[in-house]
Amino acid sequence: MDVDALRKQAALHAKPPGLAFHYGTAGFRMRAEHLDHVMFRMGLLAALRSKQTGAAIGVMVTASHNPEEDNGVKLVDPLGEMLAPAWEEHATRLANAEDPDLPRALLRIVEEAAVEPARDAVVLIGRDTRPSSEQLAQAAREGVAALGGRLHDYGLLTTPQLHYMVRCRNTDGRYGKPTLDGYYRKLSSAFAELTKQASRSGDERASVKVDCANGIGALKLREMEPHVSPGLAVQLFNDGTKGKLNHLCGADFVKTHQKPPHGLEMKPNERCCSLDGDADRIVYYYLDAAGAFRLLDGDKMAVLMSTFLQELLAEVGESFSVGVVQTAYANGNSTRFLEEVMKVPVYCTKTGVKHLHHKAQEFDVGVYFEANGHGTALFSEAAEVKIKQLAESEDRKGKAAKVLANLIDLFNQTAGDAISDMLVIEAILALKGLTVQQWDALYADLPNRQVKVKVADRTVISTTDAERRAVTPPGLQEAIDSLVSGYRLSRAFVRPSGTEDVVRVYAEADSQESADSLAHAVSLAVFELAGGIGERPQPGFTR
Repeated sequence: MDVDALRKQAALHAKPPGLAFHYGTAGFRMRAEHLDHVMFRMGLLAALRSKQTGAAIGVMVTASHNPEEDNGVKLVDPLGEMLAPAWEEHATRLANAEDPDLPRALLRIVEEAAVEPARDAVVLIGRDTRPSSEQLAQAAREGVAALGGRLHDYGLLTTPQLHYMVRCRNTDGRYGKPTLDGYYRKLSSAFAELTKQASRSGDERASVKVDCANGIGALKLREMEPHVSPGLAVQLFNDGTKGKLNHLCGADFVKTHQKPPHGLEMKPNERCCSLDGDADRIVYYYLDAAGAFRLLDGDKMAVLMSTFLQELLAEVGESFSVGVVQTAYANGNSTRFLEEVMKVPVYCTKTGVKHLHHKAQEFDVGVYFEANGHGTALFSEAAEVKIKQLAESEDRKGKAAKVLANLIDLFNQTAGDAISDMLVIEAILALKGLTVQQWDALYADLPNRQVKVKVADRTVISTTDAERRAVTPPGLQEAIDSLVSGYRLSRAFVRPSGTEDVVRVYAEADSQESADSLAHAVSLAVFELAGGIGERPQPGFTR
């Protein structure tokens, strides 16, 4: 490491004074103008991680569903998974090191992580469509180059596509070809095999309207459209030609506000969906015959996918372990349906997709989704090998195994992928002959409400039991238990935000009025016991 040269380059990417940085589940994410030094240093860190693992590492420049003025960066580990927790700590320390201390901070990582500095490094870079992304990607490239790393710049990609490229590269193509064409062909060929088995009359094709959040998903879906058009008609809205990224549109807007995005005209019973800004989340929705808005979020998708997989696995007749992984935000009726009706084991983890992903890896077939629409299904290597062996047979078991084998290829097993998940859902609906209304009717969501309470210090709240019970401050959980006991089919929990001094409150009950009342009562308890600031929470909510 040439310390003098590194100091000179670091001076071109100076750390702004007075700001603290933390690498979390979403990587680093904030206003774009504060991120230049972070990007340079994450290029350095990606090169070190590559030298340590001997594998290609990904750098994705995106802020997902955040406003267009924000940006961020996340690193992708060798099998397409999120960055290892120990390296999240390295990332945080490196981003916060003062400029003169940068060489020392790098050497500390080299020593603690047993990095071989002379080893080759390979880094794959992708970025979303934000105006700031190209300049910030350049800072990351300079960081990689400063440590002699080799770069493969994919340019504009969805976040899940970069995860896919990293895994393909590090498995010598066994997972797929590390190119956009390879990604499109793998998913579209599996989709074609599945949909050609669906019973449809004549030239009838399924149709879906897609809100692309004015983001990268529009570009990539347009590129993919010719590959899937024989089985699916896709109409793109909020495609980036007008309107700002994530402004009044996208999966997060639709989920939060429980209403259609701006820029998408809906007719009753039309199937619609929204991606988020980097296309790793998706939610479905429609207007019923009475014109009421109906949302099918991550819980509904987990139920559809896991029940279909369960049916296929039963036909195959192999004793694979199956699990569905949710967070505390999963609707209680989705959990009850899976456990009591479908007899599928359900597990709850802390919020953050990395926690769900790791838990899902414990099963032969693991389906995980956050309620926000971020999720996928994972298949163990042993299960995949066995299923593809069985698929060679022409009997009933073989036919079910063929469907499973194509689903394995259609899921992006590296990360939640809105494009992949959309194709999985459309394939299942076609194979089952289900309308969006019939899918929605599998179970009814319990009414729920989420609110935020401003506090002086969010760290006064600590939780246990996958964030479902509060440990501190004293008396808060007892107050919540007492309040919950006053409502039917009810539950409530609180958890500190990971990014701001607010406490998030979730409540559900047998009616919307009861859910709203419970959420307000719990928010008052938080305000009083956890140091609330500003105005006391008021009853009444607006979506």
